[in-house]
Amino acid sequence: CNDRPSAYTPHSLGSINNSLPLDEQRELEPETYSKYYNYDQLTDLLKSLAQKYANIANLTSIGRSVENRELWVMRITRDPTADGPGKPKFKYVGNMHGDETVSRQVLIYLLEYLLEKYGEEPRVTELVDSTDIYIMPSMNPDGFEKSKEEDCMGKDEGRNNAKNVDLNRSFPDQFEEIHVNAEEMPEVAAVMRWILQNQFVLSGNLHGGTVVASYPFDDSAAHDNEGTYSRSPDDALFRYLARVYAENNPVMKTGQPKCEENINETFKDGITNGAKWYDVAGGMQDFNYLKGSCLEITMELSCCKYPPSTQLKTEWDNNREALLAYMEKVIHIGVRGFVRAARNDAPLADAVIMVAGINHKVSTSRFGDYYRLLLPGTYNITVLAPGYNDENPATLSIPESPTETSVNSAIQPQDFRHHHYNDMELFLQKFSSEYSSITRLYSIGKSVQERSLWVMEISNNPGVHEFGEPEFKYIGNMHGNEVVGRELLLNLIEYLCRNYGTDPEITQLINSTRIHIMPSMNPDGYEVSQEDISGVQGRNNTNNYDLNRNFPDRFNFVTDPRQPETLAVMNWAKSYPFVLSANLHGGSLVVNYPFDDNPDNVSRYSKSSDDDVFRMVALAYSQENSQMYDGHSCKGMDLYQEYFKDGITNGAEWYNVHGGMQDWNYINTNCFEVTIELGCYKYPPAADLPKYWERNRRSLLQFIHQVHRGVKGVVIDSKDGSGIPNATITVDAINHPITSNFAGDYWRLLVPGKYHLTASAQGYSSVSTFVNVPKEGVEIVNFTLNRIHSYTNGQTTEDTTPVLDPSVKEFQSLIKQLSGESGLDKLIKDTPTQSSFRYRCYSEVSEFLRGLTLNFPEITSLQSLGQSVEFRTVWALEISNNPKVQEPSEPKIRFVAGIHGNAPVGTELLLEFAASLCINYGKNAAITRLINETRIVILPSINPDGRELAKEKDCTSTAGKTNVHGKDLDNDFFEPQPETRAVMDLIQERGFTLSVALDGGSVLVTYPYDKPVQSVENADTLRYLATVYANHHPKMHSGDTGCPNSQMGTIPNGVLRAAEWHSHMGSMKDFSVDFGHCPEITVYTSCCLFPPAEMLPTLWAENRKSLLSMLVEVHKGVRGVVKDKNSKPIVGAIIVLNGGVRVFTSEGGYFHALLAPGLHNIEAVADGYQQQSQKVSVSPFEAASSIIIEFDMENDIFGLPRELVVASAAAAMTALVVTACIIWCICSAKSNRQKDGFHRLRQYRDDYDDEIRLMSMGSKKSLLSHEFQDESESEEDTLYTNKL
Repeated sequence: CNDRPSAYTPHSLGSINNSLPLDEQRELEPETYSKYYNYDQLTDLLKSLAQKYANIANLTSIGRSVENRELWVMRITRDPTADGPGKPKFKYVGNMHGDETVSRQVLIYLLEYLLEKYGEEPRVTELVDSTDIYIMPSMNPDGFEKSKEEDCMGKDEGRNNAKNVDLNRSFPDQFEEIHVNAEEMPEVAAVMRWILQNQFVLSGNLHGGTVVASYPFDDSAAHDNEGTYSRSPDDALFRYLARVYAENNPVMKTGQPKCEENINETFKDGITNGAKWYDVAGGMQDFNYLKGSCLEITMELSCCKYPPSTQLKTEWDNNREALLAYMEKVIHIGVRGFVRAARNDAPLADAVIMVAGINHKVSTSRFGDYYRLLLPGTYNITVLAPGYNDENPATLSIPESPTETSVNSAIQPQDFRHHHYNDMELFLQKFSSEYSSITRLYSIGKSVQERSLWVMEISNNPGVHEFGEPEFKYIGNMHGNEVVGRELLLNLIEYLCRNYGTDPEITQLINSTRIHIMPSMNPDGYEVSQEDISGVQGRNNTNNYDLNRNFPDRFNFVTDPRQPETLAVMNWAKSYPFVLSANLHGGSLVVNYPFDDNPDNVSRYSKSSDDDVFRMVALAYSQENSQMYDGHSCKGMDLYQEYFKDGITNGAEWYNVHGGMQDWNYINTNCFEVTIELGCYKYPPAADLPKYWERNRRSLLQFIHQVHRGVKGVVIDSKDGSGIPNATITVDAINHPITSNFAGDYWRLLVPGKYHLTASAQGYSSVSTFVNVPKEGVEIVNFTLNRIHSYTNGQTTEDTTPVLDPSVKEFQSLIKQLSGESGLDKLIKDTPTQSSFRYRCYSEVSEFLRGLTLNFPEITSLQSLGQSVEFRTVWALEISNNPKVQEPSEPKIRFVAGIHGNAPVGTELLLEFAASLCINYGKNAAITRLINETRIVILPSINPDGRELAKEKDCTSTAGKTNVHGKDLDNDFFEPQPETRAVMDLIQERGFTLSVALDGGSVLVTYPYDKPVQSVENADTLRYLATVYANHHPKMHSGDTGCPNSQMGTIPNGVLRAAEWHSHMGSMKDFSVDFGHCPEITVYTSCCLFPPAEMLPTLWAENRKSLLSMLVEVHKGVRGVVKDKNSKPIVGAIIVLNGGVRVFTSEGGYFHALLAPGLHNIEAVADGYQQQSQKVSVSPFEAASSIIIEFDMENDIFGLPRELVVASAAAAMTALVVTACIIWCICSAKSNRQKDGFHRLRQYRDDYDDEIRLMSMGSKKSLLSHEFQDESESEEDTLYTNKL
């Protein structure tokens, strides 16, 4: 049987690594090598492997079989979801004939072996890191399902596909016209597309029926049945490759398979030419070679096509080494290189590589790289590219011992000069344009003089954080007059770009690292600097602040206002998962590492918790610079007699620096940073720059390599296989935890040695393990954490989450995506706004709101809440997919602005926010789903009268702050004005989950209370909500308001309890919390109360992401339904959060409460029911934990058991009834006497009239009672007396 890999176009399902539904997961069990996997079992296994080894495995389907089964392909390589140059593509295809099953199983075992041994066995690690491996266990899953175990001859018709087509006779052939019918053979069509869309270099097609390695060609023009050797142009190479496999298979290498069907068949050296063995037209291996430029051979693995499962272990043992050795040839023989345009070094795709004397061409990929497998020898190679002149042939010698050969040597930078700002900007733009496949130029902010702070990203997938790939940064020119770092980083950008794809080290470094380079942090200072040894002109920024004394320090010594350059870098450092960094300076020659200061401000060693790590990375740099490593930093300069052992020093031991950048990085982020002093001349002549490059080139590269030291891995949720963001990784005896990135991946720099690591996350049980960090490279350590179960009334509950339909799961996935590192950034990028910002007066605001309802009637509803003193309407706009229908199951969020008329920025931001939501509804899936799942209520202006009095560009005026009665509405929620009464009525409707109020006069967020109270219930949650807003704002989270005359100094995280800001009574946020049971935060959007309209686009850009984050945040916390045993919803039940804050269930028994991430106590109370309690875990990245609270009837009455109380009550009622009967009988008997006495009174009443009138004491009743006293009063007597 002759089989070869088929060409296929990836009909991809996409990566499934971190999104497997719970019902599609299977627990991975140890491989037994004793059973076959059917299609469903194979699918489950592959998905589980892809999930477990997400950092190196990616599962896709390239198409489907006749019977609609997926054609699964597992891609195994470092960064398996990214494409880039530098890694040749290899593939194995098995089970092309459905009844030849050994191939299917050994490829499964190979998959497991590569994944399990990666990071443990150097051979496997090198193979996976350097090769792009694709493995298809089954090309014919339909045929496999029809086949029968122990059918050695293939009698059960499983060989062909479900349309009875032999897949290895159905590919286009060089000697015979074969039409590929996609309906009859979808498997062949899919594999053909796959081959043609990927530039595979080497391939193996695994079959069964004998034991031999067969190579092209498979047929000849004559189509003789057998005996005709059909030689390919690469015949010698094919024979060599076939022998590699055969020599490593103990049965195949004998050349005597001794199969029962043909016991005397032999193959010299265990290999054969396909056509000589027997003629196969339409085979896959020939198609690979002729159409895909891929060298493929066919391996027959066993005499029995479908042997008993007990034989599988033997088959794996026979083939394991052969499978690995064959794969290794793709990286160890021949020539590889890169084709570029001479005029600009741009990579050329589809250039043709021709070897003289071998009539077989290969072509370059879209990255310009190529791979040409060749045997040892000397060759003339020619490159042709459309639109370019023919290149002269290059003569290359391939070593006798097959090794990787690179045709190009490293290209060094050529243009050494000082680049002023405009020159530098053009340089960066040029390289970003020419090398767009590996670069991204972006700005992180602007200097005081509005110069962009440019960063060049260099990566094989620029603009994307690749799962498992560490991020690195270099920063230069922090002091404007220290210019060597600036020029070295421009040299480094050029060097990396020009040598990518040709220099193996550079290619590997870029493929495995996301590198960010900022040549100049202080471009303003540079522009006023001049050539000097040690001057200070240009050192500081334009505001004359030293940027390396401007970061928040450990001991709060720094009180200077934070500068725009500093704030930009702080925001940048917190926006990317940087692992390692260096800050390049000048003035000495040494690597300086943390800490830079101590509380006593004296020069002595200030050791960080990671002192050993810092010394390791510092030495990595200094050892590559001989002058620096010597330790005598400035020989020959009389002013400097410093000595630094090995060219490194602890910062504080050298001299104290408060507010330095390296210490701030280490304390506030996951990033380890050092400061590198590059030379004693701060601004040397341009002629000296080549020397600096030569001395530092290796050091700059070697330091980047250090990012791949220590341990890395992923923290995984055991329930759904997703990565856990913000998990904490701690190392025993090192007091410096780091946290995982959004996808759950993490990196922890460590020196070689044995460590005890612990991974923990809110809502999960911690997991610990021991790890040995190697002397070279990184150790991969993955953690799988179990969610902490909720507890109901003290008893563990396995899972209280209701079964979710696919739509709910999809929405939860959206919330998690939007909560991620770049989720909201992508949403904003996908929904650009084009408004012309301006301030609107009351009438224009009203028209704008009406316009929204007219243009978007299906999702908007406009309501008048009331009127102001001057009869202007206080409007409320609702945005929802059912704006006029109460939907208690959906969270409800309120956005409010304009409570102070002199701060109208919030009004304009909310109008723009409303418009952007409406315009993108139905166009953007995320916006559409958020609106469908949320009730959004927007009050753009509470104080329209005050707004009419305020004046633009008046930053501090109080004109318009109050309403026309002179009342500050934010002090008026006790004795309300018309405006506040309207808002109070809305708040008291309850049902709101969150409220966000926009004001002006600073840049921060405050949370309740405004009134001076000693303690605040749920303070953690209120502070957390404010922090979420601030963290999504580019400036606010830094804590430096930047406002003139600010008396507060730095505000931690830009968040403050309101009473600490401006304490007062009667505020809207306090009323919302106390009477609306809804948390409210107040956002101060700008220092200026009424800034010029030109500032509105900037303010919108700064706040848009934060506003959207609130729409996401309102779906978090805890939500659920309260019902009784009969599933009847309980309305008005009280939900007590952590023993304090209360919310109430609405129609349908629904409730929703926002909570800070962590574990919380939830109690539910309702009249007549037994109290229920649960513990619920809340994640900062996931939609609300959904719970169902089911009430039992109250068991105790007055503290006694219900049964006893009921029995006692029954007995009491019986006694009462008996007693009543007795009393009735007695009363009935007396009734007659009472009636007689009463008639007697009437008979003689006239005789007593005068006497009664003369009575001066006593009432008529007393008189009558004395004269006609009975033993008891009758009903008539009582009635009469009462009337008197």
